[in-house]
Formats: sequence, C-alpha cells, structure tokens
Amino acid sequence: MKKIGVLTSGGDAPGMNAAVRAVVRKALYHGIEVAGIYHGYQGLIEGNIKDLNAGDVGDIIQRGGTILYSARCPEFKTEQGQKKAIEQLKKHGIEGLVVIGGDGSYRGALALTEKGFPCVGVPGTIDNDIPGTDYTIGFDTALNTVIESIDKIRDTATSHERTFIIEVMGRDAGDLALWAGLAGGAETIVIPEVPVDIDGLVKRLKQGHERGKKHSIIIVAEGVMSGGELAKMLKDRAEIETRVSVLGHIQRGGSPTARDRVFASRLGAKAVETLLENRGGVAIGIHNREVVDYELKETFNKEHKAELSMYTLSKELSI
Repeated sequence: MKKIGVLTSGGDAPGMNAAVRAVVRKALYHGIEVAGIYHGYQGLIEGNIKDLNAGDVGDIIQRGGTILYSARCPEFKTEQGQKKAIEQLKKHGIEGLVVIGGDGSYRGALALTEKGFPCVGVPGTIDNDIPGTDYTIGFDTALNTVIESIDKIRDTATSHERTFIIEVMGRDAGDLALWAGLAGGAETIVIPEVPVDIDGLVKRLKQGHERGKKHSIIIVAEGVMSGGELAKMLKDRAEIETRVSVLGHIQRGGSPTARDRVFASRLGAKAVETLLENRGGVAIGIHNREVVDYELKETFNKEHKAELSMYTLSKELSI
C-alpha cells in the first residue's frame, strides 16, 4: 500500500485531531503517502482531498474539534453516492481509508469495505457508545467538561437551596450522564438504559429534604427526555420547583485531556498498521488498556451496555 486517506465524520469529539496526527505521521514514518479528506463523506464524494505532510498536522494534538471538518451526507447512504466516493479514492491513488467517527461513520466504512475498498474505523464520539471498545476518543474530555459544569452549578444550587436539572448529551447511551453523575455526586441520574421512575425520583427528593438536604442535582441524558420536560413532570406531579441547565455543544469542545490524546495516538497508529497488513473492514479499540482490533460488522451485531453497577452505586451514595 503506497497511499492511504483519513477522514473524520459525524459529531466532532476532542482528540480527533490527535488521531489524524497519528495516522499521518505513522504512515509517513513507514514511507506511505497520506491524503486528508475534508468534510467527511460529503467531501469524499466531491473530491475535497489534499495530500498531507508532517507539518500539516503540527500543533494540532492539543486542539479540539477536527481540522478535517465534518458534514452530514445523505447522498453517501445511496449506492450511487458510495460508487462516487470509490471513484474519487481511486482517482487520487488512495488504496486504504481510516475513518474516525461514531456509529454512522462506521456504517459508511463498512459499506465501502463491502464494495472492495479497505477501511478501518477509529472510534471518535463523546457518547462512548461504540461496542467493542471500552472507551471512545472524546469521552474523557467531555466527561471532565460536564463535571466542571456540575461543580459550578452545585455552588449556586447550594447558595439558593434549589434543585437543578442538568441535561447532558447521550441520545441512545447514558455513559456521559452516568459517569458524570457519579463523579459529580448527583442525587439522581436519568439514562436511556434504565426506565424512568418519576415516583421514585420524587420520593428520593422528598427524603433528602426531610433529612435536611438543602439542594439536589439531577442529571438527565437528552435521549430520555429534555431537562425542561423533566422539570414539568416534577412540577405537575409533586409541585417540585427546579432550575434547568442544558449544557449542549459545550460538551464537544475544548482541548482534549491527556487520556484522550494518548488513546487517539495509539488508535490512529494502530489503524495505519492494520491497513499496511492489507486488512480492511476492521475497527480499532481499547480493551483492558490494550489496543485491540475486531471486525467492523461486530459493531452492529453487539449492543453497547452501560455499567449499571455504577448506577446502583450512585443511588446508594446519594441517600
């Protein structure tokens, strides 16, 4: 293999730039040319492709977001769109592709692989919802951003003796809410993996108030309901007044933590090694602190599972 490509797709995640840097420099170290594909699969179809050298990825390891940008691309989901993408890859002499992103990005990589073009997936999403890897690039940074916000909101919750609802990202997976809730000392965590028990939530809030607790923090994953919806339910059900904070896209930004930089560097380098072995349709991950690889298909045959023992522990510690 003489030349490979790299793109980022889907929602951006802190550490994507570190992964791009690792792919480029690992490949160059082995004498392989690298092309950066801008704006994800949309840019691939349009031929928005540029050769990258070592200097092009200098001073980006500490930057959030992605220098290759990202975009949605409905056309790529079609047979015609995928054929256009492969034509562009061949036109630019690219023989293998590293795709950095989440579930949708992996589906695109698998589609190209099944059409004979080898792709390797690197997990980049703050939701930490990719089966087969313990952690995804960006999760640790987003988690620390959420915890910092919880700490600050708790200060004002204490000052005004109020109950605050903090809405965090997590459409189908509750890892961000779960980890942040436990680390931030939240009284209640609402995640997609556990049915919502409003009566139980009200009971816990009242029990806390009865023992003298002056404030409470509730963390809700956006995939379950919005913070506003939960606030209305508590108001209607038990006349409990709350304040709502929606953290939104602040969770995706910021300089990646050391952990995310290291993960991204290791996973990006492993992706290049995998392509140099002429292996496609592979996903890269971290398991028990070791870099692993597995079939991309396994990502869609397995279900991501939250560590519900942490959910139980949070309830036990927040009495």
